Order: sequence, then structure tokens, then C-alpha cells
Amino acid sequence: MPLRQGLADKPGWIRRALDGAVMMQVVFRQFAGAARWICLGAAATFVAPSLVAAKGDVLQSVLQPVFRQSCVKCHGEGGNLFGNVNLSRLHSAADLTEDPELLRNLVEALDSGIMPPESEPRLAAEQRQRLVTELRKLLHGTLEPQAALPHTPIRRMNRFQYNNAVQDLLDLRIDVFPLPERMLRSYGHFRPESGRMPHELKVGSRPLGKSQLIDKRLAGVTPFPQDLRAEHGFDNRGDHLTLSPLLMESFLNLGRSILDSADFNRLTSGAWERLFAPPPESAADGAQAKATLHDFLTRAFRRPVDDALLERYARHVTARMESGESYADSMKAAVSAALASPRFLYLYERAGSGEAARQLDDFELASRLSFFLWGSIPDQALLDVAARGSLSDPAVLRAQVERMLQDARLKRFCDSFPTQWLQLERIVASVPDRERHPDFYFAKFRASMHMMLEPLLLFETILVENRSILELVDSDFSYRSELLESWYRDGSRPEKVPPSAVPFRRVPITDRRQGGVITTAAVMTMTSNPLRTQPITRGAWLAGVIFNDPPDPTPAGVPPLPDEAAGGRAANLTLREIFEQHRSNPDCSACHAKLDPLGFALENYGPTGVWRDTYDNGREVDSAGLLFGRYEFDNIVEFKDAILAEKDRFARAFAAHLMAFALGRAVEASDQPALDRIVRETAPEGFRIQDMIRQIVLSEPFQRKHAPAKLERAAL
Repeated sequence: MPLRQGLADKPGWIRRALDGAVMMQVVFRQFAGAARWICLGAAATFVAPSLVAAKGDVLQSVLQPVFRQSCVKCHGEGGNLFGNVNLSRLHSAADLTEDPELLRNLVEALDSGIMPPESEPRLAAEQRQRLVTELRKLLHGTLEPQAALPHTPIRRMNRFQYNNAVQDLLDLRIDVFPLPERMLRSYGHFRPESGRMPHELKVGSRPLGKSQLIDKRLAGVTPFPQDLRAEHGFDNRGDHLTLSPLLMESFLNLGRSILDSADFNRLTSGAWERLFAPPPESAADGAQAKATLHDFLTRAFRRPVDDALLERYARHVTARMESGESYADSMKAAVSAALASPRFLYLYERAGSGEAARQLDDFELASRLSFFLWGSIPDQALLDVAARGSLSDPAVLRAQVERMLQDARLKRFCDSFPTQWLQLERIVASVPDRERHPDFYFAKFRASMHMMLEPLLLFETILVENRSILELVDSDFSYRSELLESWYRDGSRPEKVPPSAVPFRRVPITDRRQGGVITTAAVMTMTSNPLRTQPITRGAWLAGVIFNDPPDPTPAGVPPLPDEAAGGRAANLTLREIFEQHRSNPDCSACHAKLDPLGFALENYGPTGVWRDTYDNGREVDSAGLLFGRYEFDNIVEFKDAILAEKDRFARAFAAHLMAFALGRAVEASDQPALDRIVRETAPEGFRIQDMIRQIVLSEPFQRKHAPAKLERAAL
């Protein structure tokens, strides 16, 4: 059934968006062709027979004795099979190597010290290291021969990427629509080409200040709903970015409303003269339109447009002009159709023959790179390099990364990655008790407006100045407003607080209880409830964000903690004592063993991030614990030291977050060798963040794809 006929009963705006039935049927026919490139599966893991033979005795001589002694009670037949892991079924190396995810989980559980649990005999440091080493050898040997990488599924642009892509394609000087998820509003401080952040700057907070949303944008353009962040992931995950029929209608309307906006004109669009200015009378309109569309569609679709598709777009423009429409309106119809085309909306890679992972072509590599660092389509310079077939050359690729890291569009990376990595959207819902924390609220605003900006400015500084990612754990500087300076001092605020453009300045941090992102007031506030701190929530945040080892969801039926505010015995206990009673429940003990040491390390910070030595009942705060089963600490400074003693672990976790963001998918077992190489390559210079970004781009998972044709056929 023709597309226009199928939507004949729809409202008028849809029919207008589809004006020119041939054009829109062309859009969907080209998507049907593009679908032949798409596969929606994942790679099967290949295990070399020689590997199994070479490692055949490792399980029996090294691993099984420890499993029998400390593990099978909970992870064996007849036990509870916690985590659905049955180690008693393993009889040979082949049983392990056929399950890379199990191998990875064993490495992480042993290396982090959470297994064996406290109730079982502890492993000597040398024994634990031997186990981790042997398991890593099995994991790497299993994966590297075939390099079978997971498939990144076809996905549409998210809302943030769509806004950026349309801005770049039409050279807009204003936003397409408001983006409250862009949490930090800049007033001109971000200049990555300088390699330095200014000591004083002004910034604003978008989600919590209405005045921060009054940016110049296209009138009459309504955004589609904000994309949800994946649990323990980002909002660009391929398995989350689907396109329902209702959302497709929104895109059809959106593309036309952009071109029809009263604010879309010569003043707001740098592409106006190139796209919509009528050609001289002496020139043939059709030829001019075709030449213009060739360049436009190549940029919009991120690769050269084929002659047949170009001809269909050009014929549509010519037909509209012959019916009496102006050149500008006819070109607008073609441009709006391109904005609704799956070739524009979708990010995908072409399928190939065979089962093995293959090198991306240069245009695919250009798109992957631009959406990683700029959250948008490649610019012309990047497409030109791809067209020459030289982008995959390591030297050329490095040069392009250098150029992109010094471009102002890098701000989009800062507007997207750190807010989601740190889960800062949670602070928007933070509402500390007004009676206990009255200074948190002022006028129509909250102190969290200022709090959320501190870790974001720290991240921007580390990126622009190419500093070590270890400063995200423990830095000797930060950016503070007058309110934040007062807040960290005693939990108060100045008499006057600017509501919009807030002055922040770079300040030295001499007290190591502060510095880095972990102990910021933002993190402490968003991981507390209105009345008290939440050590489990803070521990889960640290486990997921800092160590990239998020806990499993809380099981059903877990009883809540006693409310100390309700009086009775709980009112005279410390929070740690209350937790001791809670964790005696067998269903709770495993999670608490992992999260309690992390959460209680931050217990000296009250519900709004203000330091405290005692609780309201006068009892002393105890923040001591044991990290990774080997580092004892008594306070937050020693806790930071313990993390830094395991700096490779943090670097690897951060690299995994970066890789997941760059690829639009979860990091899996087959990515582990690449992560190890990234850590190894960036360690000599102290894990500088730009070095880590370069290594992500140069890695196998970033430059290769798994898109076998048979999976494509199964999906169609």
C-alpha cells in the first residue's frame, strides 16, 4: 500500500510532512535497501582447540582446590547457586573457556576481594593473585584468536544527537529545541584549543533554573521525549533506541517544523544561501538543485549518495517547482524529507560476508568517531579524509582525533558523558528535609544548582588540560561558587546567591577530605534521603561509577532499615549498628559485604555533603573498612589512598565506561583484552584522559564491527 494512502486518515500536519508521495516512498525504499546491511545478533565465541589442550590442567591443579574449599558451598550443586553460578559443573578448561562471561565474572569477583565472602576462609594474597592471573590467561586466550566482538545494533539518534546533527547540517546559530538534560550552561569559558580552563568563569544550571532554559531556539519546534539512560549505561545504547510508529510520526512532523519555523532564516542558518537561495536566472534550476542536494545528502547520510537516490530527490524538487512552488520551498521539502530519512536518523554499519569481525570502512569510522566526541555527524573535513580512504591509517586517525579534541564541539562530549557517568540527573530529585537543612533552599532555587556544576567543571578541566583521570578520585583543586565555599565550610550559604549566571573560581584543595568527584556535595546529596545518609546507595554508586562493577538489583522482600527518627532503640544506634542487624538476614549479607565498606567510607559526609564527626544522637561516626579484601582504612583519606593504590583498576573501569559510551553498547567479555591494552598504553603518562580517548579510538572494538550476513538474513 502506498505510504500516503496508508496515512490518508491522519491529521493534516502528517499529510503536509508527506507532501510529495514519491519522495517519502523513496525514503522508505532506501531504508529497505539499508536494512540489508543490518544484523541484530551477537557473535558466538570461538575457542581454539589448542587453547583447551594447553590449559587442560589449570582447572584441576589451580582452580578446583580453591573452588572446593571456598566457593561450592554457595556456588555448587546442592547449594543456593547464588548468582546462578554453578562451579561444581566445571570439569575441564573447556567448560570455562566456553563461557567468557563467567570467566570475566570470576576474575572480577576474586580481584575485587568480594569473593570468597567473609564467612569463608580468606585467600592468601599470593594465592588470590595466582587465581586471577590464570583466569585472565584463559579469558584472553579464549577471545583473541577470533576477535569475535559483540554486534552494535542499529539505533536511531537520541534527542541530544539529533539536535546537534541538525544544527551542524543546517549550520544553525541557535538550538533546534530546548535540552534540559544539558546540565551545565556555559557563558563562553570552554576553549579546548587553548589547553587551559580560566581561573574565573560564569556558568548556569539548566535543569533547576527556569531562566537557564531561555536559550535562542527555533520557535514552533517541539522536541520528542527525552531518551532514558540505560541502567548502568548511557542514553545512546543501541538496544534502547528504538523507533515506534508514534515516534516516527514525531520525526516526520519535526523535520518539517524545523524548516517551517519563523526563526529559520538567513540570520539563523549559515547554510541558507547554499541550500535555499535561488540560482541565477541563467542557471538551470534542476541542475543547481541536483548539485546542491549531492553535497547536502552526502553530509546528512555520512557517505556519498548514489546516483539513483540523488536523482529521486532532484526529481522531487523539480516536480514541485514545475507545480508553481518557489525554489526555496521546493528545496525545504527535500531537506525535511532527508531529516526524516532512516539514513539520517539511524546509526548502523553495513553487513559483510563470513562470521569474523571486520574493519569498519572509513565512512563508518568517521561516523563512529564524530558521534563519540561531538555527539553529531562528521564535519566536511572528516568526510573528506574518509573519501580519500585514509582515515583508517593510524597516523591520519590520530591527527583527526587531535583536531576534534581542540574543537569547540567537544563541549557536547562534556554535556553528555560526565553527567551520565556520574549519574548527576539524580540530584534533580534531591530534597533534603527543610527543617534540618533550611539553607539548602533559597528563593525558588536549591543549593544543588551549584553542587552539580562542581564535578562537571572538574571534568571539563581534566579534559581540556589533558590531566590524569586519577584527579577524578583525588584532586588538589576544584571550582567553587561563593555558596559552595560557604557550604563546605559549615553548611551555610551567603546572604545573596545569583540565580542564573553564577561566578565560579578555581580554588586549591589542601584538605584531602575534599577534592575529586567522589566527595563532592553533589554526590553526597543525591545518594541520601531527606533525613539521613544511605550507605548502601553510596556504596552502589561507588561500585557502579568508580569501579564499573554495579550490584545486582535489590531482591524482593528485603525489609527496610528501622527509622531512627521514629524513636525506640534505633534512635540511639549508629547507622553502622543498625546495618549490622539488617545484614544478619542471609538474603542481605552478600550485597552488604560488597557495598558496606564503600558506603561507610563516606559516612562522615552528612545528607548534604557537610562534614560531621558525630551523628545527631552524639554517637561517633565510624568510616573504617576494608577495600578489595586487602586495604584497611580508617578514614576517607586512607580510602582514597586505597583506590589510588589500585589505580589500574580505576583506569580500567573508567576506560570501560568510555568504551560503552563510544560504541553505544554494553562492554562484554570480548572487550577485555582491548581494555587491558588501553590501561597498559596509558599508564606510563599517568592515565591522561586525552591519551585514554585516543586509545579507545585506536582499539579493536572501536575500529572493527561484527555484522555477519547470516544474522542479517535471520533478522529480515
